[in-house]
Amino acid sequence: MQQVDHKTIIASLTAAQRTSLLQRSDAAGLKHFAAYLAAMALCTLLIVQQAPLQPLVVLMQGLFIVFLFTLLHETVHRTPFASESLNLWVGRFCGFLVFLGPEWFRYFHFAHHRYTHEPGRDPELASAKPETALQYLTYISGIPETFQRIRTLFRNAIYANRDAYVPIKGKTKVMKEARIQLALYGALIAASIALESTFLVWVWLVPFLVGGPFLRGYLLAEHARCPHVASMLENTRTTFTTPLVRFLAWNMPYHVEHHAYPAVPFYKLPEFHEVIRGEISYLQDGYVRFNRTYLKDGMSGKLTAENQSRD
Repeated sequence: MQQVDHKTIIASLTAAQRTSLLQRSDAAGLKHFAAYLAAMALCTLLIVQQAPLQPLVVLMQGLFIVFLFTLLHETVHRTPFASESLNLWVGRFCGFLVFLGPEWFRYFHFAHHRYTHEPGRDPELASAKPETALQYLTYISGIPETFQRIRTLFRNAIYANRDAYVPIKGKTKVMKEARIQLALYGALIAASIALESTFLVWVWLVPFLVGGPFLRGYLLAEHARCPHVASMLENTRTTFTTPLVRFLAWNMPYHVEHHAYPAVPFYKLPEFHEVIRGEISYLQDGYVRFNRTYLKDGMSGKLTAENQSRD
């Protein structure tokens, strides 16, 4: 039985630990971002030049694009960089590429943190997790999520937002950003048609669709089949994975750590993991294993002993 919750652990941190964990750095954030953009640029070049192993290159490009969602997620917390403007504009860049309005997503995501895994209040639970093989395959395809993002953009551009988590003062900002974002998409479509160019299709849209299932499988592991309780040490899962996945996901596999202390920048999460590891209820060994077990269990809604055990 869980002896402490995340609030108890945060309260027990020393002043020195807090200072270390909460220190934000433009240099650390930009180093990661520069490497990420360089990898995307290389993939783009290889796609344009039709280099060998195109399917693999398109897949890698897709992974880099869809996992910009995790950087967007971090920028709404204003943690990847010390500079407020960097957090703002990098978030807008990421949101544009993954079809999410950063201002709207900020409200959505903060509600998720406030009511993590609480039925009826956590907006992430508005869409039920898959409980059958067909539902799992539909979910993992990423297609429903893509259509939902596009519908949300159009809805926010046309109507005053009605989401309970968007405050009155934020509705105008949400509408404005959606209209600007859609106008920019329209301009790119018009330019592509005028130039008779399929460049954006092959370096952005196709990779985005190809990468979608991998993001969905990754996101499913964050909270699915964790108990609906208040402690972040129990309602969230941390997944051990490879350095490449941690790079792609901006260290968000340390998801319990992020939920327990959202103000900790991504590059400090491994440090915080060492502080709270012994109190985490759900430590998963790998995303492939998690998804295989999730499907194998017949969507029974019950975790296996393997997933329940602590490491």
